[in-house]
Amino acid sequence: MLVIRLFRTGKKNQPSFKIVVIDKRKSATKGPYVEEVGFYNPLTKEKVLKQERVKYWLSVGAKLSPTVHNLLVSEKIIEGKKIPLHKKAKALEENKFSSQSLPPQKGSEKTEKVEETPSVF
Repeated sequence: MLVIRLFRTGKKNQPSFKIVVIDKRKSATKGPYVEEVGFYNPLTKEKVLKQERVKYWLSVGAKLSPTVHNLLVSEKIIEGKKIPLHKKAKALEENKFSSQSLPPQKGSEKTEKVEETPSVF
């Protein structure tokens, strides 16, 4: 399956990305890609996209990575909503589910005193 995603290039601490069409099973840092359809430099916010080629690959059936999808939406090449990239905090999710199945609280139960008999060896 083909996917349009970022392909990192550049030096250490100076990232730049090619936007490429690549087989999903290939490595994101190495491996031959099918076609380069754009370029993105996050330091200077420079973006170069080949709009016709992106639309062609989407029509053929290539999928978009979430980051590239958001980039294309912001450049108005495709229409739609941006995909949230960050996961929700676990604490918020736990609060949702913990209110449904709370263990009984200590003060609400009646505790019975059980007398222990000393055991003899």
